[in-house]
Amino acid sequence: MMYAQFASVYDELMLDIPYPAYVDLVDIALHGLSGKKILDVACGTGILSVLLAERGADVTGIDLSEEMLAVAVSRANERFPSLKFSQQAMQRLDVSGRYDAAVIPIDSLNYLENELEVTQTFISIHDVLLPGGLLLFDVHSTFKTDELFMESPFTYVSDNISYIWETEEGEEPHSVQSELAFFVREEDGRYSRFDEVHYQRTFPIMKYVELLEQTGFTVERIFADWSDEAPELESERIFFQVRK
Repeated sequence: MMYAQFASVYDELMLDIPYPAYVDLVDIALHGLSGKKILDVACGTGILSVLLAERGADVTGIDLSEEMLAVAVSRANERFPSLKFSQQAMQRLDVSGRYDAAVIPIDSLNYLENELEVTQTFISIHDVLLPGGLLLFDVHSTFKTDELFMESPFTYVSDNISYIWETEEGEEPHSVQSELAFFVREEDGRYSRFDEVHYQRTFPIMKYVELLEQTGFTVERIFADWSDEAPELESERIFFQVRK
């Protein structure tokens, strides 16, 4: 997956994501954010990192994409130059110190291709958390990968960006391959095109619970779709709040 051009349109594509609600979830779970050390895993362009910093958290963001991190650094430098960002994989964290919490937001965990990589990620995060430390993450439900994604093609049109998004079932259970064609308006009014291929895979809820417990986490609660309600058959986004 090439991120150089995707990073330039990412923020607009994420406009419907209620990032402040994610901040509230972490704030409530930690009984306040001021002074807390938080690891933002797969931080992308730093939207959540900056919002957490606004609430007084000491944030470190990591992401695999150099281009995404460049946008994150630019965003943070305006107000929070002390924010730290590092290019690395979530399965093999290399960070200093211990953290009060880690977040893996907006289905980023679903970019891992197999159970082993998910387990490695849980282990690497468990290792850098303080005792009692929080891990909060969300994933696609199996209903979303198996049913909703199969309703493609999807389209998006704005003043500056348009895309056509086609999906097909992946080779593994509950996986999906997405092919996106982006059309971006240039300053002279012409449109340039670039293409992206994204592969995502999720697992049933109880498989995540099994892997978390094997890693040493205690599951505090599981909820769905930005609400405090338990997941249902047609829930789309599943949240896990767990402790070391």
